[in-house]
Amino acid sequence: MREQLKEALDQVQASQEMKERTLAYLDRRTHGFRRAAPRAAGWVLAAACCLVLMLVGGTLYFTPTAAISVDVNPSLELEVNRFDRVISVKGYQEDGQALADSVDLGHLSYTEALERLMASETIVNCLANEELLSITVVGDETQRTAILAEAERWAAGSENICCGAGNPEEVGHAHEAGLSFGKYQAFLELQALDPSVTEEDAAGMTMRQIQDRIDALTGGSAGQWTSGDTCGNGTGGGHHGYGWGGRHE
Repeated sequence: MREQLKEALDQVQASQEMKERTLAYLDRRTHGFRRAAPRAAGWVLAAACCLVLMLVGGTLYFTPTAAISVDVNPSLELEVNRFDRVISVKGYQEDGQALADSVDLGHLSYTEALERLMASETIVNCLANEELLSITVVGDETQRTAILAEAERWAAGSENICCGAGNPEEVGHAHEAGLSFGKYQAFLELQALDPSVTEEDAAGMTMRQIQDRIDALTGGSAGQWTSGDTCGNGTGGGHHGYGWGGRHE
């Protein structure tokens, strides 16, 4: 009986560790599959397979394949799974965490999450005050393209919203610095023009302030934003998998 279950497990895409844990659990629950009548054994095997599928499905559901950085100050990041559902929301600095706590985005589709976020009082007030909002996406190429298409729908109607692909290689550095990867990308652009600017400086600046500094240093010719257009200097094009934490599919 255990060999039948092992063969069934071998057909499932899961880590060896997960398979061994599942077998060990079922061994304990069924006393090693001993003394099971043939009909009962079939039910045990079916139940075991269902358990494995649930475990593997849960792993897939909670594995991020893309991430969206929304930055205006506050800043937050949404992690999205392969089913286009938001599985985590992280705010940066106190205002970002306050925004994350005030808007329930968990398990929404990324489309619904962006709509709810853009309709939040915080974001509405920021845009009304001529702040700049950036939507930056990293992740699986196909999924990233689809998310950017949705983000561009918001950017098209405003001079103060832009969107673009992020550089997946910078995500880990951004998190080490305590910044969202979208804001970190803008910080790097500013630091290239003014090396005296630190990560701590950027953490306390709004995206408008960062862009105004960039404009002042370039005469407005090399800034990240152009009115109503998409933007972003990331090198995410052609990248497969996802970059935060160095993880790849």
